[in-house]
Amino acid sequence: MRCPQCGNEMAGGAAFCARCGNRLFTPKPADKREYALVRVMQSWWHFAGAILLSVILVVAGFGVRLAHIGDWRLGAALMAAGFLRLGVAAIERRSVSWSLTSERLIERRGLLAKRRREMELADVRSVEVNQRLTQRMTGIGTVTVASAASADFVVRLNDISEPEKVAETLRKARVKRLA
Repeated sequence: MRCPQCGNEMAGGAAFCARCGNRLFTPKPADKREYALVRVMQSWWHFAGAILLSVILVVAGFGVRLAHIGDWRLGAALMAAGFLRLGVAAIERRSVSWSLTSERLIERRGLLAKRRREMELADVRSVEVNQRLTQRMTGIGTVTVASAASADFVVRLNDISEPEKVAETLRKARVKRLA
């Protein structure tokens, strides 16, 4: 096997080039297939403010309609604004997701314009779980995954449910991938 970077002749089972240190990619066996482990989305707790505002607007709209304060259109507008804000929160939640497969961590952002970033599990340098007091009370947290390939390449899974469980699943998948 030749190193694609420097051309040095290497043994067949080598993972790195002895001369330049470049990672040598060996073809995957045909029987190994990539499979999905988990798909993670932001928790509804991340949108608690938007949900509370929606409820307040809908209740205020019903109150205006029942009390006959002013025009009936004001109550209908308040209720419509509340339902619209709730719909926007649901769309915002669907616009960010992370998928963990047996080979990669994939981040997807956006609905109309899409952005996709991938990190190979073999390149994961560290996994960090952060939970503030309010996040611990609601069972959410942030998982930060740093890449060994680049110092500034980081994937943050913000405000996800059960962050410790997600981090442990990522760790197990990484160990299995490297074995």
